[in-house]
Amino acid sequence: MSAESNLEQHGIVLPDAPPPVGNYVPAVVHNGILYLSGQGPLLESGKFALGMVGREFTTDEAYKHARRTGLVLLSVARQALGSLDRVERVLSVFGMVNAVPGFTEQPQVINGCSDLFVEVFGEAGRHARAAVGMRSLPINISVEITAMMAVRA
Repeated sequence: MSAESNLEQHGIVLPDAPPPVGNYVPAVVHNGILYLSGQGPLLESGKFALGMVGREFTTDEAYKHARRTGLVLLSVARQALGSLDRVERVLSVFGMVNAVPGFTEQPQVINGCSDLFVEVFGEAGRHARAAVGMRSLPINISVEITAMMAVRA
């Protein structure tokens, strides 16, 4: 089944892709690879989840933030490619968690995005990954994630 069909079947609605807030572009396609700039947890309210995991947010809440961030990444990918059906495979995900010192559950948080990609792309959504803790992230967002995807011409 196609990625676009999977979105519909699972009732997944992608948010509008937010505009860049700096001197960069949200996505670049080069030599068959889609590079997605870091995105944050844009909530259904239109606001970002701001705060630290382990202080303002639990691991379970941050998992949901990572899923929301994955939705934003998919929205940016669709905008860049015209359709998510052009994604051949998710290659890698780099997830950053704004967390209190000593927090060690970064993998469980970033699973929110990873699980979404497998839900949408099936086995082609499985990817290499890093999940790391950060002392801070831009505007104090709870999660920031980047991704690379192989694309069909």
